[in-house]
Amino acid sequence: MNLSCLPKFLFAVFAGMLICAAPMRGDDTAASKPPATLEQRVADLEAYITNSAPPSAAADNHHAPGPIAAVPGPGHNGWIMVCAALVLFMTLPGLFLFYGGLVRSKNVLSVAGQCIGIAALVTVLWWLFGYSLVFGKNFDSPFLGGTEFFFLKNVTSTPNADYSVWVSQNVFSMYQLMFAIITPALIVGAVAERIRFTSLMLFILIWMLVVYFPMAHMVWGATGLMNGLWNANASIKAIDFAGGTVVHMTSGWSALLLCILLGKRSGYGTRPMTPHSMVLCTVGTGMLWVGWYGFNAGSAVAADGIASNAFMTTTLATGVAAGVWGLLEYFLRKHASILGFCSGAVAGLVVITPAAGFVDATGAVIMGIFAAVLPFLAVTYLKRWLGYDDALDTFGVHAVGGTLGALLTGIFATADVNSNLTKLLSSGHLWVEQVKAIGLTLALALAATAVIGLALKYTIGLRPTEEQELRGLDIVDHREEGYSHS
Repeated sequence: MNLSCLPKFLFAVFAGMLICAAPMRGDDTAASKPPATLEQRVADLEAYITNSAPPSAAADNHHAPGPIAAVPGPGHNGWIMVCAALVLFMTLPGLFLFYGGLVRSKNVLSVAGQCIGIAALVTVLWWLFGYSLVFGKNFDSPFLGGTEFFFLKNVTSTPNADYSVWVSQNVFSMYQLMFAIITPALIVGAVAERIRFTSLMLFILIWMLVVYFPMAHMVWGATGLMNGLWNANASIKAIDFAGGTVVHMTSGWSALLLCILLGKRSGYGTRPMTPHSMVLCTVGTGMLWVGWYGFNAGSAVAADGIASNAFMTTTLATGVAAGVWGLLEYFLRKHASILGFCSGAVAGLVVITPAAGFVDATGAVIMGIFAAVLPFLAVTYLKRWLGYDDALDTFGVHAVGGTLGALLTGIFATADVNSNLTKLLSSGHLWVEQVKAIGLTLALALAATAVIGLALKYTIGLRPTEEQELRGLDIVDHREEGYSHS
């Protein structure tokens, strides 16, 4: 045998093995056609490698679909399952430890309870109707999806081609559930140490219905109003790779308004409210950074080149932002704090989120610099000037960072990284579309939070009594203590 033909021979053998292992199709239409040719079968396999739709999946008029068309690809499926676990790892235990270390010791379990309580609540909502309202489409609406996936009906291991041709829909739905869990959990940081557990749970329940589900559909849904990349009929042709608007802007701006409606913590400005454990905070930061690779690189919904780029840009922006925040503290305060490094890292992660699969390495570095400077100014000076009590700087990092990231995505996105952007970038006005998306996100998040927050404040109440707040929410809400001093 000519050795130069050996790679082609082995490739054909591998394709044949996959074909033999694929399930037989029993529909009459396919049975009435000749089997797919070897060339079509090899084309299916090449489509799997390149994360593109199999040519034979279109069921042409002459041949049956190839045996691996509409079959989940094991590599892509496995990657997204790992990413789903990483995103859950961001909330539990990452966010809990990050936030838990920053509060006083009497409230550490309160933060843990709020994070895990939100995870439980959102999981049930997602099963009932959340996934369907975001990723369904039988409403044919730019604002909400549909009813076809209520109770996760028909959400099986078969891919949903509207979102991925190689990832099982049940895997995709669980991956997106983890985004739905962490988004409202971010709000906890602004209202920590002074909101009742039951009131927060009820707020999140309503907020998911009127803010998160509509926003996620508008940006990522097949018929979404702002899904500029995949919906040709989108009114606002914006882009958001992993959640700058959907996750960080909605939670961050809602958090600001909710903390203002709650009022300041008892003793704020007169009693010390320093973090009880910077060790826990730092460990939580590391977990967030690790988990964020699932958040950003996983948003390619495939183990492909775009995921690889997102992995790289996430690393660059985060490292740069952590370092620049430390430098700012060193020059302005003569020392670089651990809290500063942690805040800078999280800010870098937030800002690169909407852009990770759209910008190159240099764009990521520039965005990392901005990610340190603007949130630093918001956390250090803006909060003091305006006097609001954003306990753990959710607004300064997530709202400011998310808004900044959404805008910079429109400036630094390039088709050299993601060829899907070619048509959108040809107009030269992507940043204008990003501004429109920012404006709509702000309006929805603030209006909904005002209505929900005021309604709860004047009905069941939002805050514990001053005596309960001074005692600590661990005991008041959960009858437990994070640390025993007996």
